[in-house]
Amino acid sequence: MTALKKVALFDLDNTLIPIDSDYEWCEFTITLGWREGDEFQRRNAEFFQQYKTATLDIHEYVRFATQAVREQGAAKSIAAHTRFMSAVVQKSIKKQALALVQSHQKMGDEVVIVTATNEFVTRPIADAFGVKELIAIDLERNDKPGGDGWFTGEIKGTPSFREGKVTRVESWLAARCLTWGDVETTFYSDSMNDLALLEKVTHPVATNPDDSLRQLATQRGWRILDLF
Repeated sequence: MTALKKVALFDLDNTLIPIDSDYEWCEFTITLGWREGDEFQRRNAEFFQQYKTATLDIHEYVRFATQAVREQGAAKSIAAHTRFMSAVVQKSIKKQALALVQSHQKMGDEVVIVTATNEFVTRPIADAFGVKELIAIDLERNDKPGGDGWFTGEIKGTPSFREGKVTRVESWLAARCLTWGDVETTFYSDSMNDLALLEKVTHPVATNPDDSLRQLATQRGWRILDLF
């Protein structure tokens, strides 16, 4: 009997890194002078609370979170993100998280980061972990004649958020001529927002779980991993 291909799926924020990269990027744009402080921070904190309580309108949030980079353009935004990586993200990449990812890679598992944060923020973070395969919120670009090819503020396709993570992983598998039945999957996540995918995989791992997920994982006998 042929062994199933093993796939290790990782949420990113508060799972592999002990921060919310989307929230921190928005805060970083204030230090750049791209956003005004008090009102922007209030709205950013409000969206973050909505995420934690599962009431977030992901489309509304993405428009808010990408407004600064849309206004500043590609060159300035990419340069600023390099500074963000150095000032904020690199110090948040802990050796135990890197070791966990690398342990799956050494075993020959396919490693995929599956995040509800957009591709602009997360692609460099995935690269820092040595992970090629990233399922993030894809951002629509203005590729119409005369367009600048930069982000419009809208989401392209299905957002990798809540149940959408299951849809996006299924699409990722299908692109490789695979189904759920062809793979043995492990998924690491901290949040009840990821319950749909945790329930779908072979091995759910509640990682640095919030109180609700910790309680559920305990009830269901799921593995609990405290990385941080």
